[in-house]
Amino acid sequence: MTTVALAATDGMLHFELSLAHEVFAAAPDGVTAPWYDLTVCGPAAVQVERFRLEPDAGLDRLRHADTVIVPGWADVDEDPPGDLVDAVREAHEAGARVASLCTGAFVLAAAGLLDGRRATTHWAHTDELAARHPLVEVDPDVLYVDNGRVLTSAGKAAALDLCLHLVRLDLGSSVANAVARRLVVPPHRAGGQAQFVTAPVPDQDDHPLAALFPWIIERLDRPLTVEDLARRAGMSSRHLGRHFRAVTGTTPLQWLLTQRIRHAQELLEKSDDSVDTIAAATGMGTATTLRRHFNRTLGVPPDAYRRTFRSRTR
Repeated sequence: MTTVALAATDGMLHFELSLAHEVFAAAPDGVTAPWYDLTVCGPAAVQVERFRLEPDAGLDRLRHADTVIVPGWADVDEDPPGDLVDAVREAHEAGARVASLCTGAFVLAAAGLLDGRRATTHWAHTDELAARHPLVEVDPDVLYVDNGRVLTSAGKAAALDLCLHLVRLDLGSSVANAVARRLVVPPHRAGGQAQFVTAPVPDQDDHPLAALFPWIIERLDRPLTVEDLARRAGMSSRHLGRHFRAVTGTTPLQWLLTQRIRHAQELLEKSDDSVDTIAAATGMGTATTLRRHFNRTLGVPPDAYRRTFRSRTR
């Protein structure tokens, strides 16, 4: 069982703190794998915006956790508390994986954990983070950054993307997808080694692409072209491309490739099908094509991915 310590001190943002608690506190229905052991850590009772919170343990518990989550810091113009900064640094030195949500990156930066590393935070504060911590390589254009044992996310909803990414790393895509279904959010806005921003469904039910996305997902095993998608959506290919870029931040073919890779991940985790069979089921055609795209996107070949996550889930 992986232990997770959620830092809670005066001056933190309740949204990010509550979001992390929702993800790591309890397993979704149907998930039988050992779940996380979550502890909320803070210096006695703390004021989190308008809410009063009683932590389970003190900040010294952070150094005993496998993963430490640092929620958003409300006032980036104010230095975070020294005891929090020290506790986060000590936890990292003790071997913990440390992840910040939104402006929690300012806490990690104050602890020196981001020096020489790529990092992100809420877009409204990336310039301030870069100015105050010039040794940090601030990237304002990504949902989150995974440096292995140090991770940072952009603001608000991107904090959920990072939490789902951690679940995906620990327990596999199918479990992360189950968490996403419980929270009624898309599971496919992925990041990490291959940073790309995708949003598989538009926010509005009456959006011109609202019916197209599920139609594509049901046909991932078929060879689909941009013309096929445009014809289904009842618009020109150029018009489709503009809508896709506005909704997902990427092109129709790149979005489609992302969904094929995600489906391949689930099949590798949950089935004993050969790579050739999975290539056909995900519309990749051949095992060679699947291996090329899979390795380029995730940094590992399909067989290595299967060995890693099948052993974890079993």
